Amino acid sequence: MPLVAGIDSSTQSCKIIIRDAATGAPIRQGRAGHPAGTEVDPEAWWEALGEAVRDAGGLRDVAAISVAGQQHGMVLLDSAGRVIRDALLWNDTRSAPAAADLVAEIGAEDYARRAGVVPVASFTATKLRWVRDNEPRHVPKIAAVALPHDWLTWRLRGYGPAGSSPLGPDLEQLRTDPSDASGTAYWSPGSGEYDLDLFYTALGRGAREAGGAGEGIVLPAVVPAGGRAGEGIDERLIGGEIGQEPSGIAPGVIVAGGAGDNAGAALGLGATGGDVVVSIGTSGTVFAVTESQPSDPSGTVAGFASASGEFLPLIATLNAARILDSIAGLLGVDHHELGELALTAEPAARGLVLQPYFEGERTPNLPEATATLFGMTLESTTRAGLARAAIEGLLCGLADGLDAVRAQGVQAERILIVGGAAQNPAVQAIAAQVFNVPVQIPTPGEYVADGAAIQAAWALGGTRPDWQPQIDATPTPDFRPEIRANYAARAAV
Repeated sequence: MPLVAGIDSSTQSCKIIIRDAATGAPIRQGRAGHPAGTEVDPEAWWEALGEAVRDAGGLRDVAAISVAGQQHGMVLLDSAGRVIRDALLWNDTRSAPAAADLVAEIGAEDYARRAGVVPVASFTATKLRWVRDNEPRHVPKIAAVALPHDWLTWRLRGYGPAGSSPLGPDLEQLRTDPSDASGTAYWSPGSGEYDLDLFYTALGRGAREAGGAGEGIVLPAVVPAGGRAGEGIDERLIGGEIGQEPSGIAPGVIVAGGAGDNAGAALGLGATGGDVVVSIGTSGTVFAVTESQPSDPSGTVAGFASASGEFLPLIATLNAARILDSIAGLLGVDHHELGELALTAEPAARGLVLQPYFEGERTPNLPEATATLFGMTLESTTRAGLARAAIEGLLCGLADGLDAVRAQGVQAERILIVGGAAQNPAVQAIAAQVFNVPVQIPTPGEYVADGAAIQAAWALGGTRPDWQPQIDATPTPDFRPEIRANYAARAAV
């Protein structure tokens, strides 16, 4: 009974789930927290991975492993494999002006055609331009650029700075996958290759893929869907004791190519044609798996690659579950009580609208925006109304994203809503009123880690497993067009 491990190295935490490779049955799991903030020392991810492995009881019986991670983060390495500066994460919006510069220089339509995306502050290319413009002292030292999951995969395979890793700083061993590479804004899902001219435009230095000929900054080699990044892992990781001196490599453990977090979730959910996934976490996302690549010159829909060899049209919002955190705190209630309050208010909250751009926004691309409350009257401004407006504002923003994805030809026959907020009965009921497509709520799970575990089993056995999630709830369809109309009218002011 071979076991496989899937890792979700997200913005907030590192989670690992160990499953039976044949049946997908869960065996055990572990978790560790990540530091808060929009720039983080990657060493914190490595330490959290060790803690999560210990929490899960170690990896001695695991035959294959894969890492899915937060997309877009920029990890800069020097020739000795050392991190040059803290990683800038996807939700760091300081590179918004750099994104605008790149769009002006290349053109939105050309960028969408070449890379499947139009730069916004989240993407790696914009962070490279920000470094070039604001921290030019770092640019000559850069020997490799990786994403969070690339760097963590490299470290668990035994590579890293001399003295802290058994195999040393071999940058040619950096590996990524199409789904995460497609979030850099310098790799093309259409051609399956890096667009090195776009990379040069961003940083002002040349680059090449790991293992390729020539010179330049090393970019991770791209492992195809179901492929292997290597074999063998840092022996210290078997028990999670990464604080010890490096000793050697535990042979035989297959390491898959990994994935970006949303592509991992799609794989974990078994999403196919007609399915649209709405994820409500730190960020909000709406995505689907398609056979054709979208190309949206407006930049609203990113034409990412999937983790299964197809495409993953996606929109993302910066503001999601924390909208509910904020309003629940303001009202002095927990999430359950917030939901109960919301359900006592009528749909559309008597005209009260919360435009929930608390931390700027990515969709629409308004990095400097703030939240606004519209339609306050003596009648609408109640605790119940505000609770309802918070949930409607969250879901209407995602419904706008669904419209954008559909405009790219995506067929929506079922919406799968995941994330902690999806378990709130009010969110479920109001989602059935906001979306004009049937809604289902899968059983709570670590679907990003599950997707990574599927990748590990795929790399181990050569065949992609079919582990379908259970459905916990199917809210009765109750579409109320006045909710979207109210939001659209007020939020457009």
